[in-house]
Amino acid sequence: MAIRKIVTVGDPVLNKKSRTVEKFDARLHALLDDMKDTLVKSDGVGLAAVQVGVLKRVVIVDVGDGLIELINPEITYTEDEQEGEEGCLSVPGKSGIVKRPMTVKVRAQNRDGKWCLYSGTELKARCFCHEIDHLDGILYTSHVTKWVVHKDEK
Repeated sequence: MAIRKIVTVGDPVLNKKSRTVEKFDARLHALLDDMKDTLVKSDGVGLAAVQVGVLKRVVIVDVGDGLIELINPEITYTEDEQEGEEGCLSVPGKSGIVKRPMTVKVRAQNRDGKWCLYSGTELKARCFCHEIDHLDGILYTSHVTKWVVHKDEK
C-alpha cells in the first residue's frame, strides 16, 4: 500500500473519460488499497482513480460511516435537490456552491466483480455524484453557481 500523488487541475488527464474495469485482480486491489491510503492521508471524503492518474472507472467514498468501493459505477436513481459547498482534492484551495440530488442510488461492482446497490443522501449523495463525474472527465467547477471565498483568502 502506498500514498499516490493527486493530480491537480490543469493536468489533461482530469478531463478524460475513464475506461471500464474488466479485470478484478491483484492490480485492482492494490489500486483500491493505495486510493484508501491516499484518501485518508488527504483528509478527503472521496477519490476517483483518475485523480491519481489512472483512467479506470474506480471510485472510493468515505463520509464517516465506512469505506465504499465503487467499480464501474452507474447512478440509477436521483431524488430531490440540495445545494451546498463543494471542494475537490484535485482543485486545492477552492470551493463553490453546487446543486446535486439529495438522494442517489448507485449500482456498482465491488473489488471482486460482484454487482451491488448503494444509496446515499446529503453528503454521501453529493460525494457519489462528484466522484462519478470525475470518471467522465467532469470537474465540480463546471457545476459551481457561486464561488466561496474563505476568510483567509481575502
